[in-house]
Amino acid sequence: MNGKTHIVVDAMGGDNAPGAIVRGAAAAAVKREDIEITFTGNPAAITQELDKIGSWPKDRIHIRETTEVIEMAEHPVDAVRTKKDSSMVSGLMMVRHQEADAFISAGNSGAVLVGGQILVGKIRGVERPPFAPLIPTRKGVSLLIDCGANVDARPSHLVQFARIGSEYMEKVVGIKNPRVGIVNIGTEEEKGNALVKETFPLLKECEDINFIGSVEARDIPQGVCDVIVCEAFVGNVILKLYEGTAKALLSEVKKGLLSSVRSKIGAVLIKPALKETLKTFDAKSYGGAPLLGLKGLVVKVHGSAEEIEVEHAVYQCVQFKEQKINEHIADMFSRRREE
Repeated sequence: MNGKTHIVVDAMGGDNAPGAIVRGAAAAAVKREDIEITFTGNPAAITQELDKIGSWPKDRIHIRETTEVIEMAEHPVDAVRTKKDSSMVSGLMMVRHQEADAFISAGNSGAVLVGGQILVGKIRGVERPPFAPLIPTRKGVSLLIDCGANVDARPSHLVQFARIGSEYMEKVVGIKNPRVGIVNIGTEEEKGNALVKETFPLLKECEDINFIGSVEARDIPQGVCDVIVCEAFVGNVILKLYEGTAKALLSEVKKGLLSSVRSKIGAVLIKPALKETLKTFDAKSYGGAPLLGLKGLVVKVHGSAEEIEVEHAVYQCVQFKEQKINEHIADMFSRRREE
């Protein structure tokens, strides 16, 4: 691989594939010359979408033909094992063989998780790789870890999530000594379900993280902590509610601004400031959810991902490569084995 960041994109995975997937990733390559893209999937369908954007860099956008697609409803393990020529498996294998720096898919989340662990492989010491997206807050961004990979997590998994999340926020986002909180139904230590109650004292004992205690869901948008630790069921509910609330509020704001002549005049005046403010709370502008703890970079975007989310996921992969996040996580676990 050359000095460019080479990203393989599953063109056939997701509700809006191949259109939004291809156009979003291609847009990133058009705007930045340090990005190289390989689409896996049906060449005719991919080329048709590329032609819609007009001119595109043929020396930096490639197509690898595959004949199969892993559908959303398929059993993840069976699909990864049997569909060797699928756009997802082909892309993951490129990362495994270091033919690409990163992989992006909007396809079957379970298959991405299984394929990432089996085909790309886990960093030594990592028990369960978590999905960890950045979510907007009043103070910037926080890392939600886990948001969909490990529904039946154990306390030891959550402790690892806290350590991995801390490393990510410090090395990638640049937050020194990031604050770590565990999602709970109250701030008191004795509250919570069995998993939280068992994990809480373990996190308190971790001298290598800045654990601040329990965090209630209502405080997350305020930016009360930098790393939000939870198991996947809770994390996914938080993420979806976050996105749904933002979408509903935006719709109501638009409706209010267009409700009368006076409000329309006011909308013209506040539009630039309002647009910039709303942009900071748009989760799509932060890319996808990386599957942290693997030997290679794997990023999952929403199944309903639109062009802008895919484009930003590409930029996200460039940042991951430049910041060497996998190397930092591997070094962290190596240090712990030596202690």
